[in-house]
Amino acid sequence: MKTVFVPLDDPEVSRPIIETGLLFARRFGSYVEGAATLPVLDNYIVGEMVPLWPPQQRSMGDIAREAFEMFSSVMTRAEVPARERVGGEGLCQGWHEPPLLGDGAVASHARVFDVTVLGRPMNGAGGPRLSLLETVVFESGRPIVITPPDPPTTLGDNVVIAWNCSTETARTTALAMPVLHQAKRVTVLTVEEGTVPGPTGAEMARTLRINGIDAEPVTISAKSKTAGEAILDFAENLNADLLVKGAYTQSRLRQMIFGGATSHILSAARLPVFMAH
Repeated sequence: MKTVFVPLDDPEVSRPIIETGLLFARRFGSYVEGAATLPVLDNYIVGEMVPLWPPQQRSMGDIAREAFEMFSSVMTRAEVPARERVGGEGLCQGWHEPPLLGDGAVASHARVFDVTVLGRPMNGAGGPRLSLLETVVFESGRPIVITPPDPPTTLGDNVVIAWNCSTETARTTALAMPVLHQAKRVTVLTVEEGTVPGPTGAEMARTLRINGIDAEPVTISAKSKTAGEAILDFAENLNADLLVKGAYTQSRLRQMIFGGATSHILSAARLPVFMAH
């Protein structure tokens, strides 16, 4: 996890995203790169019919400049040196020019980073966009960390894996191994009502222990809750500071119509989420 990408699509809500990216980068002594991203017409998706531009009618140049200034202020205050990390050790940062036009360009650039940090999507015209998050998840081939509205103070010490036995969660857990190796506590959580056919949480925990990670399997019933609600409630009660979750075991359209754990977590998580598809 030596390269961290932080694309910024709305400077007004970017500070928590930058701070979370920096927190993650500190953990691994990484190079963290910021970039302004500007939406284009093809950024509409089903279920997110919102204006493509914030109501302030700021120009593209203004938004790119504000994103750079916000990124630079956080890095300067944290005394992170501005240089590209090439070998060796040590936290450092840089800025990508020119701005990335469209969600596809962001996902393409994310392919050469170990992880991309994005904001949790918000309702309305402002804030992080669901279309950007989903494009990076499906087209980058890399994992993302989703930042809650309030930035965390720790990240990766107490990790919950939302194990639903799926291919997507198996892949996400494999991508999260560097984080899991550093964690002080790892819990493999299975919600009985939210699984697909596959290996149990106990089997996943055994594999992690063989890999040197002291993981504890826990199985719960959602009872009157949805699987997504049960996962978030469990993580909150455990004071977890990172949730590892495979994205969209069900299709996006099915989740939009019927609901699903991914959709609920994307709308309600108050802790960072490590996610991949």
